[in-house]
Amino acid sequence: MELNLDAQPDALPWQSIYKILIGSVVPRPIGWISTVDENGRYNLAPFSFFNAICPNPPHVLFCPNIRGTDSNPKDTLHNVRTTGEFVVNIVTEPLAEAMNLTATELPSDVDEFTLAGVTPMPSVVVKPPRVLESPIHYECRVTQIVDVSDEPGGGSVVIGRVVYMHISDDLLIGGDKIDIARLQPIGRLAGASYSRVTDIFDLARPASQIPSKK
Repeated sequence: MELNLDAQPDALPWQSIYKILIGSVVPRPIGWISTVDENGRYNLAPFSFFNAICPNPPHVLFCPNIRGTDSNPKDTLHNVRTTGEFVVNIVTEPLAEAMNLTATELPSDVDEFTLAGVTPMPSVVVKPPRVLESPIHYECRVTQIVDVSDEPGGGSVVIGRVVYMHISDDLLIGGDKIDIARLQPIGRLAGASYSRVTDIFDLARPASQIPSKK
């Protein structure tokens, strides 16, 4: 099938739309989301439809999709609906292989922490554990879930308020700036491809033309 890329999205299969989106909205940060179910079983899964929303109060979001294999929602979505809590673990280059293992579609009784060989660490405020090996964790409570579609390829937007932060001391510059070279984050591209943050350039932001209320 030859695709007309000037067509409305409804004219294309959702699998093609997915390929176009993940090939053009790049690089995407990866939220490595840890949750627990109602029985206390751990789950750990990566989501590249993930980002920060705002700092006051601090909120983040991630978007679990409906699986194309069996048309069911992912365990992560079930868990956040049930418990209202999750932890964002930031993925670094040394953790790439472990993160990739947790992307495997698995039965809900499989512990991805054990599968990937990473260590569950108790959180301070929420029940889901953190990934010890990750240098940054955001403990979150769900504030809203927006269901966009329950069809295969559809998904939901999970919004959570950050209620506790863990940042490794060796990543901090001046108390509140992250040393990106030390963090070694990776970004998601299309297919099996990822990106490193190795080539950085700066652009000074133009001064605001709006009068300050301070």
